[in-house]
Amino acid sequence: MYIGRMKNNPVIPVLASTATTLVLPEQLAHHAADAVRELLAEAAAENTTRSYATALRYWAGWHVARYGIELAFPVAEATVLQFVVDHVRRRSTDGSLTWELPASVDQALVAAGLKAKLGPWTLSTVRHRVAVLSTAHRLKQAVNPCEQPAVRTVLSRAARAAVKRGERPRKKTAITLPELEAMLATCDDSLEGLRDRALLCFGFASGGRRRSEIAAADMRDLRRIGQQGYIYRLEHSKTQQAGVTASSTPDKPVLDRAALALQDWLEAAGITEGAIFRRLWKQRVGPALSPAAIGEIVQRRAGMAGLAGDFGGHSLRSGFVTEAGRQGVPLPAIMQMTEHRAVASVIGYFQTGSAASNPAARLLEDD
Repeated sequence: MYIGRMKNNPVIPVLASTATTLVLPEQLAHHAADAVRELLAEAAAENTTRSYATALRYWAGWHVARYGIELAFPVAEATVLQFVVDHVRRRSTDGSLTWELPASVDQALVAAGLKAKLGPWTLSTVRHRVAVLSTAHRLKQAVNPCEQPAVRTVLSRAARAAVKRGERPRKKTAITLPELEAMLATCDDSLEGLRDRALLCFGFASGGRRRSEIAAADMRDLRRIGQQGYIYRLEHSKTQQAGVTASSTPDKPVLDRAALALQDWLEAAGITEGAIFRRLWKQRVGPALSPAAIGEIVQRRAGMAGLAGDFGGHSLRSGFVTEAGRQGVPLPAIMQMTEHRAVASVIGYFQTGSAASNPAARLLEDD
C-alpha cells in the first residue's frame, strides 16, 4: 500500500530528474574547503591576515632565491630546516656568530622588498614564519613538515642558545601611572591634544586595550552611565575572535578622569556616531585612526614627555597590568578588564608590578 502511494507521488519524477545535478561527495569536499578558507579569512583580524600574507610571500621569495624553483606544497622537512638555519644566528666553532643565508640571496630578498634589512632575524620572527607555513599545510591537509621532531628540536635548541647568549625577547616598555601622567601632561587643549589625552586615558583605563581595539572603538558601543562615566562594550578583541564568550566580560568601565577626557574630545570633535578616535587634518576631523597610527601616537607622546624606552601600542596594555599588580589589584579582577583568558599570558606583567610589595622581599627590614 505504501509503495503504491510512492509510485503515484508526482514529486518522485522531479527528484529523479534533478538527481544528475546533485553535487558529488568530492565536489562537496572541495566546496567545503573553500567555505572553511572563507570563514577563516572573515574571522581573522586584519593584522593577522596581513601578517600571514607577508610571511607566505617571504617563503615563496626565499624558496625561489635559494633553490631557483617555485615553492610547492607539501614543503620538504629539509627545506624548513634550511630556512631555520638560514635565518637564526648560532655560535660557530671559532666563537663568532654566523648564519647560513648567502649574502647574494639576502641582498636579493631586501631588494625585492621581502626583507626589511640585511642580516639574521630574531628567533620570534623565524618561529612566526614557521608557524604560518604550518597553518598553511594544515589548511591544505598536506603532510606538515613543521610538526616533525627535527624542526621542533632545532627551534627549541635555538631558543636555549639565545638565552645562554643573553638574548631576551624584545618587549615594549610598560606605561604605568608615572609614564602615563608624563604623557598626559604633553596634551594641550587643541583638538589633537584633546584626542590624544582621551585616547591614552581610554586605552589605559578601560583595561589596557590593544591598539587594534582602540582603533575599532565605535560610538554605537559606548553608553553614558549618569555622572560616573561610560561603559564601553568591547566587541572587537582576540577573545571574541577566538569564540570565547562564556567567560568574557565585554562591558568595560571608563570612569573619572578617563571619562572626562573622553567627553571633552567627543564634544570638541562633534562626534555622535561612528569611530571614536579619528584622524585630524588641520582642524578637520577625518576617518578612524588605524592601529598603526595608535602606536605612533603613543610613541610620539612618550618622546614629547622625554621618556626613555621602547614605547608602542602594547605599552598601554602591559602598563595597565603592571600598575594593577603594583597597587595590589587581584589577578582575576585584572583579567576581567584585560580579557586575558590564560593566566600565563598576564602573570609576567602582574608579578613585575607586585614584586616590590612581596612581603618576603623585606625580611632584612627592621621592625
